[in-house]
Amino acid sequence: MVQKRDVPAGVWDNCQHCGHMVYLKEVEENLHCCPECGHHRRIDARTRIEHLVDPGSFDELYADLSPADPLKFKDRIPYRERLKEVQQATGERDAVVVGRAFIRGRAVILAVMNPSFIMASMGAVVGEKITRAIERAMEEDLPLVAVTASGGARMQEGMVSLMQMAKTSAALARFDDAKGLYIVVATDPTTAGVAASFASLGDVILAEPGAMIGFAGPRVIKNTIKTELPENFQTAEFMMQKGFVDRIVKRQDLRREIARIIDYCGK
Repeated sequence: MVQKRDVPAGVWDNCQHCGHMVYLKEVEENLHCCPECGHHRRIDARTRIEHLVDPGSFDELYADLSPADPLKFKDRIPYRERLKEVQQATGERDAVVVGRAFIRGRAVILAVMNPSFIMASMGAVVGEKITRAIERAMEEDLPLVAVTASGGARMQEGMVSLMQMAKTSAALARFDDAKGLYIVVATDPTTAGVAASFASLGDVILAEPGAMIGFAGPRVIKNTIKTELPENFQTAEFMMQKGFVDRIVKRQDLRREIARIIDYCGK
């Protein structure tokens, strides 16, 4: 490893998982995974799309949808101001990007959540774009691939947010009736309302190594049931042992694995 004194400021970082100092360029070339321990860092939706799809093949859909403020919600700042801040910071209108793409030559409808946008919380726009993605996949008889990463329902939209759980689940039931193929890639974190709806309804559920997957957080569960939890509780590895996740796939292998599943299922 290169020592800190040998590296110009701004081009190195310490892995929060293993503590090793790593070149940021090397991390980026390794698809934002630590080259020492393999820890998968969180990435935004556009970076994820770049990793997954064939170059130049992504055609974005429903990019004009923007969130509203039905409750005139205010916590530290008004919800409208919070939205403006995060929209300017991310360049996105909301927390999911949807489009048509090719993955190793296989046509898909792709929905990718963005943890950089209010922790990819699910409000009306997320629910609507996921539902439209499901319906578009059904209309065009294409596989649907959803990359999930969310802290759950967006509290600033109240019941409107919670309704998206039923809305997306009902759309997936229709998609299943139509014999559609739905592949979920659960990344860190996939929790709460998203985990309890469209993230858990895939025909095949893949997960990145070490991803946190579950409904309530470990601290909430521990304080509620008053008992010690397993060391790896709610990790992708734990969830695969319990049958919730079908396979753990490294980020570098996701393209190949998704293509294999599509071919196996005859789509």
